[in-house]
Amino acid sequence: MTDTLAATQSTAGTPPAPATVPATVPATVTVTNPVLPGFHPDPSLLRVGQDYYLATSTFQWYPGVAIYHSRDLVHWRLAARPLSRLSQLDMRGNADSGGIWAPCLSHDGEQFHLIYTDVKSWGINEPFKDSHNYLVTAPEIEGPWSEPVYLNSSGFDPSLFHDVAEGGDGRKWLLNMLWDHRAGRNPFAGIVAQEYSPAEGRLVGPRTTIFTGTHLKVTEGPHVYRKDGWYYLLTAEGGTSWEHAVTLARSRDLLGPYEVHPHNPLLTAVDDPGLPIQKSGHASLTDTPDGRWVMAHLCGRPLTPRGECPLGRETAVQGLDWPEGEWPRLTGGGHHPALHATLPALPPHPWPEVPARDDFRGEALRPEWLTLRAPAAELGVRLEDGLVLPGREALMSRHHVALVGRRLQSLHGRLRTELSFDPRDFQQMAGVCAYYDSRNWVYARVSRDEAAGRALNVTSCENGVYREHLSHDVPVGESGRVGLEVRYSGDTFGFAYQVAGGGWTPVGPEFSAGLLSDEHCGGLSFTGTFLALTCQDLSGERREATFHWAEYTEGDA
Repeated sequence: MTDTLAATQSTAGTPPAPATVPATVPATVTVTNPVLPGFHPDPSLLRVGQDYYLATSTFQWYPGVAIYHSRDLVHWRLAARPLSRLSQLDMRGNADSGGIWAPCLSHDGEQFHLIYTDVKSWGINEPFKDSHNYLVTAPEIEGPWSEPVYLNSSGFDPSLFHDVAEGGDGRKWLLNMLWDHRAGRNPFAGIVAQEYSPAEGRLVGPRTTIFTGTHLKVTEGPHVYRKDGWYYLLTAEGGTSWEHAVTLARSRDLLGPYEVHPHNPLLTAVDDPGLPIQKSGHASLTDTPDGRWVMAHLCGRPLTPRGECPLGRETAVQGLDWPEGEWPRLTGGGHHPALHATLPALPPHPWPEVPARDDFRGEALRPEWLTLRAPAAELGVRLEDGLVLPGREALMSRHHVALVGRRLQSLHGRLRTELSFDPRDFQQMAGVCAYYDSRNWVYARVSRDEAAGRALNVTSCENGVYREHLSHDVPVGESGRVGLEVRYSGDTFGFAYQVAGGGWTPVGPEFSAGLLSDEHCGGLSFTGTFLALTCQDLSGERREATFHWAEYTEGDA
C-alpha cells in the first residue's frame, strides 16, 4: 500500500495496464493505513468517473502539491506535481513549514481546479499570517496547469465548491478559514464563503461567515458537499496534533445556518492514546459510482503513545455508511480511525513498482525527488552523467540550498549513493543527510580538513544548535568515489561510508528517529523526515558534487 510512481507517466484515462483482475469483486475490501505513508498531510480526495485523485500539502518542498491517482482506493501512483514554475510558486525566503498548506482539488465537469495557499510568514504566537490563496486549472490531471489567479489572503485552507449537483445553481464558491489577528479575539474566526466568478477571474459579492465552529475550536479545513438536498460542511477542528478531529455540519442553504452532527466529532483519536493511528483529522470525502462513500484524512504514527512521529503526518482512508437523508457514520461505528479500514471493493488496479535505484539519466529528476523552495534548475541542479549539485548556501538557509531529497516512508528505510567530490577547503562540503527543516538535520558530509585531507564527519543541527559528532574527521582518500548511506532501523538512524570498493563502515553515533519530527522540531511544525543529497560551498566558488546514483529501499535488509 505504499505510494508508487509509474516508471513511465501515463496520460489521464490511459493508465498502465493493471494486474490480473478477479472475475468477481467482493462488496468490501480491507486496507491497511496509512495508504500514503510518510509526509502526506491534508488530503483532498476527488472522484472523476472511475478515477480517484488525492492532493496533499508539500509546504516548503518543490514542486508544490502532490496529486496521486488510484482506480481502487488501495493502490496509488504519483500522477502530477502541478506547481512547477516560479510564476506559479516562488517560496524562496518562506519560513520553515510555510509554503503550500492544504490544497483543494476539484472538478466541475469540464476541468480540474486546484486551490492552494502559499504561506509566506507564520509562527507560534505571531499575530499575523501572510497566507495568499490562488487558483490554477488544467484539462487533465497531468496538465498543462495554468498560471495562477490570485483570490485572497484572509485565511488559509481554501476550497472551491462547484454547485453543479442536482438542484444546484452552477455557481462557484470559495471557502476558507478566517484569520483574526486582533488582540483578545479567537484567531480561528470561522469559515467564510464568497462567490468566485470564472468570467472575471476574481471573487465577487459579499464575504459571509457561514460557521464559527464547535467547542472543539481551531476550526479550519472546510469542504462542502451537496447530498440529498443538504449542504454538508466538513471541517477540521482541535488543532493538527493529538486533539485533531473531523466535524460535520449541514444546512439547506449553502450560506447557513448549519447544524452540527449529533454525534460530533465524526472522527478523532483524542480519547485513546493507545491507538496506532493518531492525530486523525483534516478530512475530505468522495463517493463511488454506486453511491458508497469514503473519507481520506491525515494521521500520525508516534514511536510511543503520544510520542514523536518521524514520518510526519500521513494519509489514511476510512469507509463511511451514509444512508439517504441521514448523517454519515464510520463503517464499523464509533469515531476512532481504523488501522485496518473497510472500504468499498473496486476492481484491483495496482501500478508498476518504481525502481529502487535511480541512475539520474534523462532530462529531469524522477518525480519522487524534491528540492527546497525553488525549482531544481533555478538552484543550478542538473542531470549530467549523474546528479550534479553546485555548492550553494548552508543547510540553515531558507533561500538557495542545493538539496535533492525524497520522503522517508518507513522506519526501516535506507538511502545509498556514490559521490564524486573534490573539495579544496573546509567551506566546501557534500554528502547525504536526514533533513527535517533548516534548523533540524543530521549530515554525513565530505569536506577538506587541514590535517586529514579529504575527509568525512557527521554534523547536525538540533533546533538551531550546530554540532560535529566526530572528534577528528575520517580520511576518505584524495581521489575516487565515496559511498554514503543513511539508514533507519526502527527508532534509531545512522550513517555509513565506503571507499575504494571496500565494505560499508558505520560512522558517527546512532540518533533517535524522533529527533526529526514535528514534535521535536519546535513543537508545532508540519512536515516529516527527508533523506537527501546535498552540496554547500560557503566560499562562493560553487564547487560541484556529482552523485552517480541513489538507491532507496525499505525493510530490515
